[in-house]
Amino acid sequence: MYVDNVVLAGIGTVMLMFAFFGGVGYFVWHDAHKEKPKDHKH
Repeated sequence: MYVDNVVLAGIGTVMLMFAFFGGVGYFVWHDAHKEKPKDHKH
């Protein structure tokens, strides 16, 4: 397989995108499973 700087940069970009969206998804999942406060006055 021919490995060039452009190929390595593309793989790095894809890995950073997966890490970013994985982190955002984990934050949303973790925030959605928090306990709601029971003394809500509405």
